Amino acid sequence: MQGLFFDAEPDVVRIVLRFLVVLLGFWTAWRTGKAVAESWEGYGRLVVYTLLLAFVMRFLHHALFDGAMVDAPLYLIDFVVLLAFAVVGFRLRRTDQMTRNYYWLYDRTSAFSWKKKD
Repeated sequence: MQGLFFDAEPDVVRIVLRFLVVLLGFWTAWRTGKAVAESWEGYGRLVVYTLLLAFVMRFLHHALFDGAMVDAPLYLIDFVVLLAFAVVGFRLRRTDQMTRNYYWLYDRTSAFSWKKKD
């Protein structure tokens, strides 16, 4: 069983690992947004958690791929992309909360928004 994954070409292993890290980061950001919405917190808490998640992603890139750990432009790119996924998770969950918990007050207008009933 040993070496089944790492017997492949080193480039293939790096591509697969990068894909898994990116997938893990996007999924975690989406779940972070959903968790913040479920606790009825606001965007400020979401930004703080996403800043921490971006730092963790920078560390994973550094540890696994020998990337730069402290690089402001790359950190900013990671943060912006992760924040986009986190906001999507947040808005989907918040829309669901508002239209299910307060169904007599709000109607769903899209997956990301609601409006007050007339």
